[in-house]
Amino acid sequence: MAQYLRTERLAAAQEHNARRQLGANFAGSWIERASDGTFRYVVASSRAGAAIPGAEMRRVRFSMKQLDSAKSRLDDLQRVAANRQQMLRGVQSWHVDPITNSVVVNVAPDGTDNAVDFVAVSGIDTATVRFNTVPGTIETLADIVGGYEYRVNGSSLCSIGFSVTRSGTRGFATAGHCGDVGDSVAVSGQSVGTFKASRFPYNDRAWVSVSSSHRLWGLVYNYSAQNWVPVRGSYESGIGGALCRSGRTTGWKCGSITAKNVTVNYSVGAVYGLTQTNVCTGRGDSGGSWITGSNQAQGLTSGGNLPAGSNDNCSLSSSQRQTYFERINPVLSAYGLSLVLG
Repeated sequence: MAQYLRTERLAAAQEHNARRQLGANFAGSWIERASDGTFRYVVASSRAGAAIPGAEMRRVRFSMKQLDSAKSRLDDLQRVAANRQQMLRGVQSWHVDPITNSVVVNVAPDGTDNAVDFVAVSGIDTATVRFNTVPGTIETLADIVGGYEYRVNGSSLCSIGFSVTRSGTRGFATAGHCGDVGDSVAVSGQSVGTFKASRFPYNDRAWVSVSSSHRLWGLVYNYSAQNWVPVRGSYESGIGGALCRSGRTTGWKCGSITAKNVTVNYSVGAVYGLTQTNVCTGRGDSGGSWITGSNQAQGLTSGGNLPAGSNDNCSLSSSQRQTYFERINPVLSAYGLSLVLG
């Protein structure tokens, strides 16, 4: 754990330096676990001879700028294609993956032909693309509850993310698909407040105001240890970073970040900029909190690939599991919120 935390601090310290020093040749960075169990910070570059202190350098074909441009072409096509519902059937998500130096397009087992057509119509360089077959169907998870659970309009359930304040108003951040502005919220059978802002799709973010009679805690509940984890800040972890999530349905689950800036193709519309993980989740975990071992808030559960007839994706291997969260810092910025720290 100590060696991982040292590597995590190195990654945080050198990320900006790597982007600045490599410029247009920067091709991403991540934390990688070696076969002997130790961790290293890796920086990729599209030119030879670059060096970043403390990092292992990797020479790759495409720069991050090239890969980001290719992904943006896919995003643009998704927005404007007249037949996008048919074209994207079975196409689950897409993102830039610095580890494989490609734009990864995740597809259901029966979605390969549509994925190939989608990429072809976009006109991007096919050499930048890698198709990845993933079981299950991408779904939001608002059916039941998580973190500490809450009920919306007396029926559907979701999970509390993080306690927040806004100019003296108290509340919590959660997923946008959990409720609309004005919807009522109850916790443990008590009416606590209403949705003040909500956005879904495009983003999956919301915040709920609560009355002054309810106390806010800067804590995340660890269902496994049956204790509370304090929130110390919201410094964003990178690819390969370890983290855990809390949700009422599947409890406390841990894993790592596998991709960032992912476009997820939900049935009601695409959500952009999500972070992908290999952590197990289930219906009702939506809106719940994600936090690192160094107590840094990361985000709010959005959705995941659930096998047919299943309420969670915990039966899938970690390599097949894809669970997504909305990053907390853009949510705080968009709504002018401040985290309550523990």
